[in-house]
Amino acid sequence: MLIVIIGTLFFASLYLFWRYVWFFRNPGRIIPPEGTGILSPADGTVVYVQHMLPRESVINIKRGMKATLNDITREDINRPKILIGIFMSPFNVHYNRMPVSGKIGFIHHYPAVAKNLCMFSMHLRTVFKRAPFYTNSAHIVKNERTVTKIDGQYRGRQLSCYVVQIAAKSVAGIDVFLSEGATASAGEIFGMIRIGSQVDLVVTPLEGMNILVCPGDKVTAGQTVLLE
Repeated sequence: MLIVIIGTLFFASLYLFWRYVWFFRNPGRIIPPEGTGILSPADGTVVYVQHMLPRESVINIKRGMKATLNDITREDINRPKILIGIFMSPFNVHYNRMPVSGKIGFIHHYPAVAKNLCMFSMHLRTVFKRAPFYTNSAHIVKNERTVTKIDGQYRGRQLSCYVVQIAAKSVAGIDVFLSEGATASAGEIFGMIRIGSQVDLVVTPLEGMNILVCPGDKVTAGQTVLLE
């Protein structure tokens, strides 16, 4: 009986440490020099990389359910974009960082369609490296999300991008620490999602822009260059 009590207390202590201390860790990052490239907004695993037209269904989640760019952003986007999805497991650092330097154009929050769905399918597929990682992951289009539009410059040219913070079933909140109209530099912290989640980056492609990541790659917020 004593062993059971000690074991229970041990695992309860581990959970509490993870949930209220380790989860909120915020390690320093070596931010690449300005103009190096467009940075990852999140730690995690890349689950899709797509060139998308606004209403093109290119992410086939499951039979009868496909995702368009407008499904993911909940915005009426009318120009082609590059879409990069990053899955954040409960063990990743959950602070999100600016992919480029710029001004916050808007912050739009959208509730879940009915309710937040579990991301367990995507979690398992990333752990066991079973592509396509988005199979059976209806949370991509159904779950609560916050969409932040960033109006910035990239190598002397105007660039707009969206960061989509998608909540998991167990999420306790989506935070954006900046307000509309605020400016921040690439690599600076702008928000976080508490517990497991997903962050998508939507970027207007510029001439000569190259994608440097592919599905399955591990990326680090504010440090990994996704596009150059």
